[in-house]
Amino acid sequence: MNPVFATLPTTIFTVMSGLARDLGAINLGQGFPDDPGPEDVRRRAAEAVLDGDNQYPPMLGLPALRGAIAAHYRHHQALDLDPQTEVMVTSGATEALASALLSLIAPGDEVVLFAPLYDAYLPLVRQAGGVPRIVNLRPPHFGLEEEALARVFSDRTKLVVLNNPLNPSATVLSGEDLALLARFCTRHDVTAVCDEVWEHIVFDGAAHVPLMALPGMRNRTVKIGSAGKIFGLTGWKVGFVMAAPPLLRAIAGAHQFLTFTTAPCLQEAVAYGLGKSDAYFSEMRARFARSRDRLSAGLAERGFTLLQSAGTYFLNIDIAPLGFTDDVAFCDTLVRRHGVAAIPVSAFYDADPVRHVVRLCFAKSDATLDAALDRLGDAAGGTGWRAA
Repeated sequence: MNPVFATLPTTIFTVMSGLARDLGAINLGQGFPDDPGPEDVRRRAAEAVLDGDNQYPPMLGLPALRGAIAAHYRHHQALDLDPQTEVMVTSGATEALASALLSLIAPGDEVVLFAPLYDAYLPLVRQAGGVPRIVNLRPPHFGLEEEALARVFSDRTKLVVLNNPLNPSATVLSGEDLALLARFCTRHDVTAVCDEVWEHIVFDGAAHVPLMALPGMRNRTVKIGSAGKIFGLTGWKVGFVMAAPPLLRAIAGAHQFLTFTTAPCLQEAVAYGLGKSDAYFSEMRARFARSRDRLSAGLAERGFTLLQSAGTYFLNIDIAPLGFTDDVAFCDTLVRRHGVAAIPVSAFYDADPVRHVVRLCFAKSDATLDAALDRLGDAAGGTGWRAA
């Protein structure tokens, strides 16, 4: 067996979601909304199945969708992308990441990663033969530090993988942090693979800034987006890759032997959805912000210590004030004793993890959030939560 994959443990998402099902717990662990997504977008997909072409679409994606992607990012992020040579459709953002990493990493290349990190990054880097150089980011801000970057960037560095907004920390990098990273990329001639799937889900008046837009980064950045995150349709698995032509040609070479293409009905529906009005995207952010604030207020009333949530579907609690130094044990107690599933943030580190932060998903209905808070009400802040 391939040792990269044979030794991987079952993901924490599978473990916690399984416990939630078995125990009848409320699942605030895995990041998916509990509403069906925008009806007009779903209806477009249904109509395309019945009335459209269900044979192989082009490997790079339907021209209509590639054009819609370019227009969307021109409008929302002022990026000028050629839909013919700089845009590709993938079967989800994870496939986009796989295509990028497997095509751009040669054995022995060093790859800078930031933890907490999405759990697909490390296996993909290792499968490509890359040598991971990991920077551990720390709460509460999870920001970049020049000294830490200087320790991992060198003439051997080929790629840096950036997730911004960052899941699971629910943070958004500052303009200063992005400029710092761009300087290191240009200084060392490094390509940045930017996982920006949460770009539309930022709060409190913030606007997403793509690393591709910074000086010196246009031709050395691979930008990845996700229709699943934009429209709350996580099961659709429609992703986007945007990059300068030489980079995109290389990534397409891997893509053609991974999934080759993506369901045309979903591509047609996403093309329609990306053209929705600014009001749709503003209301989506406002809706998620209301859910964030509802869960945050309820947790604070019950004595939990919260970290700021600036984006994504998530917020984090600091369990150290409750006497816990083991987030895995805390989450086990949470689901078994109180019937609420959460995710320990230590699962997103490779070594020397943060062990006192727990992630909760607020992309749920008011009824679901209130039911979860009710289950915590008899124990939060009291002896029922104190570590032994």
